[in-house]
Amino acid sequence: PTSAQVSVAPHSGRFCYTLDNDVLSTEQRQFYEDNGYLLIKGLVSDEDIERFRKEFKRICRREVKPPGVMIMKDESLRSQFGQSEKVVNKVQDFQEDEELFRYCTLPEVLKYVECFTGPNIMAMHTMLINKLPDSDKQTFLHPMHQDLHYFPFRPAARIVCAWTAMERAHQDNGCLVVQPGTHRTALKPHGYPEWEGKTNKLFHGLLDEDEKIPKVHLVMEKGDTVFFHPLLIHGSGINRTSGFRKSISCHFASSECHYIDVKNTTQEHLEKELQEMVSKKYNATSVDLKDIWNFRARLVQGERINL
Repeated sequence: PTSAQVSVAPHSGRFCYTLDNDVLSTEQRQFYEDNGYLLIKGLVSDEDIERFRKEFKRICRREVKPPGVMIMKDESLRSQFGQSEKVVNKVQDFQEDEELFRYCTLPEVLKYVECFTGPNIMAMHTMLINKLPDSDKQTFLHPMHQDLHYFPFRPAARIVCAWTAMERAHQDNGCLVVQPGTHRTALKPHGYPEWEGKTNKLFHGLLDEDEKIPKVHLVMEKGDTVFFHPLLIHGSGINRTSGFRKSISCHFASSECHYIDVKNTTQEHLEKELQEMVSKKYNATSVDLKDIWNFRARLVQGERINL
């Protein structure tokens, strides 16, 4: 139950990327319109963040094993650190973990999400990122990319990511880097960057990055949350500190969005790669991108319509 007077059609006047609401100021709406992201200070409480941190550590130690969760590790560190947070770079698809999934249902987060999606909200993609210290190999550098590359649903304007810093994020520990205004561009071709021995599975990046577009490093304090458009070009640097840079995020979409067929598009090769991974893991024969996202999707507010 947040601002109920939200129309699902884009504003007929100057706002294309936000809906009429009583949460965002005109200045905030205009900033998102122009830049494709909006930073809200101190949105998530220290208490909630510490609960998410505790649950992440339990998953790392295998004290809990949520179904469907994908745990990404640096296997080269396992002999040194065993099963611990010092090995795990990311916990993805935590929709079946009751404690971490609370993030996707926090009223203070959904209040803002509704300004972009409307009242019927699906949690589509969940991640807790634990950026490991990585000063030399650059294993966890995420190349500049657009999140829409991974999504077989549209329209893009009714999708938004909420990304919350679980401790201070800055240039030294690999904060988010964005290219303001790039949400107004089309979806660009993505693939693995040509970095010898430095690419993580599914860490796709832009094949043709325009270096002339200015970049902004989003320095964030613990609890700060940035909301951004799925076409905004962004990435993150490497963590040059000895600590971990944690963040928790969810991509939300209006349940009125619809699935698309990605065959003969720039997303087709992604579908093939995911199909191979899923068939290997679950011994499934025919799975398309829509099925994979349907499995991840969870209703968090309102009514489930299409997704």
